[in-house]
Amino acid sequence: MASRAIAPIEHRGENNNKAKNVLGVEGGRNRRVLQDIGNLVINQADPAANANVPKRITRAQLAAAEKTKKSIPELVNVPNVAATKAVQAVKPAEPEVIVISSDDESEVKEKQAVNGRKLRERSTKKNAKAFSSVLSARSCKAAGRIMPKDLVENIDATDKDNELAATEYIDDIYQYYKLSEDDVRVHDYMASQPDINAKMRSILVDWLIEVHRKFELMPETFYLTLNIVDRFLSTKAVPRKELQLVGISSMLIASKYEEIWAPEVSDFVCISDNAYVREQVLTMEKTILRKLEWYLTVPTPYVFLVRYIKASTPSDKEMENMVNFLAELSMMHYATVSTYCPSMIAASAVYAARSTLERSPIWTDTLKHYTGYSEEQLRDCAKLMVSFHSEAPESKLRAIYKKFCSTDRCAVALRTPAKNLFLV
Repeated sequence: MASRAIAPIEHRGENNNKAKNVLGVEGGRNRRVLQDIGNLVINQADPAANANVPKRITRAQLAAAEKTKKSIPELVNVPNVAATKAVQAVKPAEPEVIVISSDDESEVKEKQAVNGRKLRERSTKKNAKAFSSVLSARSCKAAGRIMPKDLVENIDATDKDNELAATEYIDDIYQYYKLSEDDVRVHDYMASQPDINAKMRSILVDWLIEVHRKFELMPETFYLTLNIVDRFLSTKAVPRKELQLVGISSMLIASKYEEIWAPEVSDFVCISDNAYVREQVLTMEKTILRKLEWYLTVPTPYVFLVRYIKASTPSDKEMENMVNFLAELSMMHYATVSTYCPSMIAASAVYAARSTLERSPIWTDTLKHYTGYSEEQLRDCAKLMVSFHSEAPESKLRAIYKKFCSTDRCAVALRTPAKNLFLV
């Protein structure tokens, strides 16, 4: 049978010496000598020895050369058997040459790279910026609004460890609110309502404020209730006798959406003095949901109020109550709801509240940055709110006024209205 050349295999025994010959003298005649792979570090103190070192030798050959006082070139053609016997006969001293294999060298380099990267991350961690802040800066630059860093305060800095605050996404969330608020914005619809008017709507809202307080519901429920009422009235003509039914059915829907424990249908029937029965409330609930196409996730003014109050630094309980008072008071008037969008109503409430409480400056760069509105854009809506505040003590619809005259609301309704806005 014809013989064929095969790759040398590692065998145990005496034949293993020929297979391990790295120079290929006996194991494979046609193989080339291995080239330098940079894994040999020679003692730099002996330059004469460095000049005569071959490209590739083994640790055993180095040890044998050290003990027998042979030069490195004389050891090149010596088989590995002799080197092995020399090592067994004489225990080698600590070699001066440090040999590192290619695998060890790559591992060391990898560890050094990892340690260097960790050091760089530690040094830049303090100066690292959130991705959302970078996006905000780019959007401001694209819109032509360059806000100096020293004048704009980072209102989310204290919430960076609070997962519920979602500080990485908060700017994008409110940017989406701004874009989507026009879809649910209420425009003038009274012309399409033959049997009701703006005054009747104000009476309904004043009564809903009392119901809201009676059931101790969340603020989100109140604002969503009014949004549902206005959007439904803008799509369907409602008789005067059913206006209150629309109000309690809308609050029932909003309570199911916002509250953990929503009031039952029987509670709304009872609080309306049994003016309607259970079946009427459920039928109106279905009608409203069909007309609104179950679109209930909407940005109400309260969504923006929470953010803008936070931006009004330093904020306190009195400031928060004053903003909520002016916002709720404006929501009771049809002129405000039908003219201004939710974000402008919220920003104007903050502007009017700071004027009422004589905060200086009235409008800061931080507020301008987070609201996106300037003083000039908010002044007309703020003046309208101040006029509502001035008329509140003499108005027949006093539910909101009495609510914010209590001490637990810091009695902000009793503060003198900011009439200085009319001088601007």
